Amino acid sequence: MASRKAGFRGIGSENVKFAFRAMVAQKLRSFLTLLGIVAGVATVIAMVSFVSGFNDAVTDSFSSFGTTLVQFQKYEPRFGGGRIPEDQKRRRDLTIEDAEALKQTATLAAAVSQERYLFGNDAANLSIKTPEGQEGNNPTFVGTNPDYAPSNNSFIQDGRFFVDADVTHTARTCVVGPMTAEALFGKRDPIGRTVLVNGVAFSVIGLLEKKGSFLGGDADNILLIPISTFDEMFPQVKNGGGDTIHIATVPKDPKRMYEMMDQEVAILRARRGLRASQPNDFAIFTSEAQLKTFQQITGGIAGAMILIAAIALLVGGVGVMNIMLVSVTERTREIGVRKALGATRRDIAMQFLVEAISLTGVGGAVGIAVGLGIAMLVRLVFEFPAAAPLWSIVLGFGVSTAVGLIFGLWPALKAAKQDPIEALRYE
Repeated sequence: MASRKAGFRGIGSENVKFAFRAMVAQKLRSFLTLLGIVAGVATVIAMVSFVSGFNDAVTDSFSSFGTTLVQFQKYEPRFGGGRIPEDQKRRRDLTIEDAEALKQTATLAAAVSQERYLFGNDAANLSIKTPEGQEGNNPTFVGTNPDYAPSNNSFIQDGRFFVDADVTHTARTCVVGPMTAEALFGKRDPIGRTVLVNGVAFSVIGLLEKKGSFLGGDADNILLIPISTFDEMFPQVKNGGGDTIHIATVPKDPKRMYEMMDQEVAILRARRGLRASQPNDFAIFTSEAQLKTFQQITGGIAGAMILIAAIALLVGGVGVMNIMLVSVTERTREIGVRKALGATRRDIAMQFLVEAISLTGVGGAVGIAVGLGIAMLVRLVFEFPAAAPLWSIVLGFGVSTAVGLIFGLWPALKAAKQDPIEALRYE
């Protein structure tokens, strides 16, 4: 039994050697045959690298904002802009009073942040600069209260955040992100310095810790002022000229996030006089829901790329079958000689099957290298965290060899069925 296994190993190794000799002998033909396999496997590796990198980046970004964030706003989140639906425009604005009601009665909430953002023409016409004339890099401009920091998982690295007195007295104080501070003050300490917002002087009281970029925007390029000061400077936003107020909340116990959300929804519905049969007339944003949405988007992209890769592999498989049928025809006399010398049908079939698998295996290896190269290039050029997990490499190689097995089976069986006498007569 042991000698028989050794014989099989010997036959297998000889078949692999024959396969590689055939590829070397027909370099151009083998190269053209492998293009489909290389394209398919490279697409799979590159696609998995991009999707995995994107998912990791999005997950890290959402985690930096807090995975238990629950935010209420007037309009539903919209990706890529677009017109606001008419039914949402007819919704009543959320108010500071709504936020204060949640703060007082939502017993499961640890913090309730009132937030107003400057969008559209107001943001485009906003001027932020130092008395010396150094301008900011179009930071996100926010009016908020002391609960912003815990609600948005933001921490102060220098100075302090707002206190209730800043809001009560409409203080001309501001907190800046690291990118905003660098644009305005360079390497100098921003604390205590002056920033002119549309010509109004604000004193910098705090510098936020670095959070990084998020979905195409930089979370570190931000300037916050007390919401009372914001409303005084931009009354048109408060009076319905913008996206009204955003109310961000976090639970005391992370495990009770959904209980807190249900409690807050009930409070807002009661305040807005909604009947049980009526839907919410406000939007609910959660980090977890947004993360699932992005994962669905990347899943759809991955599905489309897999379809493209499958088509490329199918084309490559047909090419392999075609080239193996040609090879069987060209080597008919060789098949007859081998059978005359005692080779069985199984030996002949294995010879051509191993050759097909070796051919697609080489294509798979080249495709993996190309896919990893593309991922590495994108990582270096665009600083995108593309990285292929080990399972995708194993999958890519496994699929390529499976293509060789499936599409090489018919040519192998055709070779095995050759009549030795007719094969010896073939010219």
